[in-house]
Amino acid sequence: MELIKQNTQSNVIKSILIILVGSIVLTISSKIKIPFYPVPMTMQTFVVLFLGISFGYKIGLATIGLYLLEGIAGLPVFSNSPERGVGIIYFTGPTMGYLIGFFSACYIASLIKSSDSYFQIFNKLILSVSTIYILGILWLGYLIGWDKPILELGITPFLLAEFFKITLLLILSKKILKLRKFI
Repeated sequence: MELIKQNTQSNVIKSILIILVGSIVLTISSKIKIPFYPVPMTMQTFVVLFLGISFGYKIGLATIGLYLLEGIAGLPVFSNSPERGVGIIYFTGPTMGYLIGFFSACYIASLIKSSDSYFQIFNKLILSVSTIYILGILWLGYLIGWDKPILELGITPFLLAEFFKITLLLILSKKILKLRKFI
């Protein structure tokens, strides 16, 4: 019984450490950016999908939740913070829909299995990223108005970079999935 208790405690500690490190990596990825207006191009989508593929939905969603809570609490974890504000004010700005989309993207990416073909993995990655952009566009349109060129502001500048990130994850996915065995 004692052995089971120690094993469970070590798994909890390992999961907490992974979540904390994941939130730090997500923060760093938000600072690697190409400034666009109103939504910057960052490496966050890559990290969100990586978290889902490598650690599964539980740790991935907990990591994203921690990251968003840190930002809402006022820590400068978001892409344009602290330059353009912090906390709930920044969170409810133009990028909120994309940030919320991280949850669905991570969950869908976590459905990738080592037995999936590369075609299946590609489709799941496309679907994952699509949910980020769908939620992002819906919020952006609501926030700045549907009469603005929403697609040109919120999707078009990012397509090539997203294709590159998806391709890189597709190539690495079978190796990334091996990380799940250690969790």
